[in-house]
Amino acid sequence: MSHKRNLKYLNDRRVVYRRDPIVDKPTQENEVYMYYENGTYQCYTLFASKAKITTYKSLKWHLLVLWYLNPQLDQDEFMKIAEVISIKEQGFTSFTIHEDLLKKMVYEISMLDLEEPPKNRLRKVIFKPFNGMCKEEKLRIVGQLIGKSKKIHKDDIYDLMLALNHSGWKITIQRLAIRLNCSTRTIHRNMDVVLKREKELLNKQL
Repeated sequence: MSHKRNLKYLNDRRVVYRRDPIVDKPTQENEVYMYYENGTYQCYTLFASKAKITTYKSLKWHLLVLWYLNPQLDQDEFMKIAEVISIKEQGFTSFTIHEDLLKKMVYEISMLDLEEPPKNRLRKVIFKPFNGMCKEEKLRIVGQLIGKSKKIHKDDIYDLMLALNHSGWKITIQRLAIRLNCSTRTIHRNMDVVLKREKELLNKQL
């Protein structure tokens, strides 16, 4: 059974789960998007796609980002949020973690140094909310901006994968190659195990 993600719980408590880069400056910016030619690690967009959290490692990373983005939380408040996110019926995860294991996870996270940002993927194209663009327009922009690069990197592929998923399109090697104006062989060569797993996960959640 598929459960709808309970974002209302987070929104009602004004929990921050998305943040644009705060130090890195975009190479190009307009009312629709920000483009970082060299990429940025400072963009956090939790729960933007339909993909659910499927592993303990991923759950811990999501909770770490929430702890990092919400320094006003005390440990009790953080624990309540973690409990909601970790319950399968709340729509965030594909599993329910044991309470003792969750408490251990929350404690470990709360002891970490928040001066060090959580590890994150490199992003190049970040669309602004409520931009009014259709999915085809977004995909065309991503392809055009990333396609400017002389060499395709795995981060470029990941950006396009996210754009396809957010627009409701199935991610295929052929579709990636067309959008990035390169050969399917180039896509295969630059897709590591992590990207391949991410591709399967995103497609499974459509």
